[in-house]
Amino acid sequence: MTRPLPDPADVLAVSDLKARYFEYLDAKRWDEMTDVFASDARFEGFAFDADGRDDFIATVAAFLADVRSQHFGYMPRFSLVREGTIRGVWRMHDYLTWTPDSRVYKGIEIPGMHGIRAWGSYEEEYELRDGRWWITFSRLVRTRIDPLVGSAPLHPDYDVIGPDPGWLEG
Repeated sequence: MTRPLPDPADVLAVSDLKARYFEYLDAKRWDEMTDVFASDARFEGFAFDADGRDDFIATVAAFLADVRSQHFGYMPRFSLVREGTIRGVWRMHDYLTWTPDSRVYKGIEIPGMHGIRAWGSYEEEYELRDGRWWITFSRLVRTRIDPLVGSAPLHPDYDVIGPDPGWLEG
């Protein structure tokens, strides 16, 4: 049985919510992450265990402290579970780099490893509470993980314009 699709306005609101998650994650704007997850949110499949929103934010902040990251979510699909509850699946790709040999990922030590490039999906549930959408469940499903080994990428200090966090509000 196929569940009905949510209202397009709700899909846009949930999509904006997920876009803010990726933005805050890569910009390391941890205080703003509390605006994405419900306080009782549940998490599965990440490189670390987390018990609720605050623990997830603290743990992901520590995990990414010395990591350069780019996360992408695309090709979302949604279904209406019941009024005020939506499920979504987002295809994902991320690219994480760190100092060579400075960490072991998922318990597998690989000499010269300086990051990962990975693909998969986020399986999530969103709830409308007090007039706004929240992520209440997030499961990271990785279908491919490519370790980065060999010469680490250079990180020259290019003179480029940085993102403006207030652009949409201005």
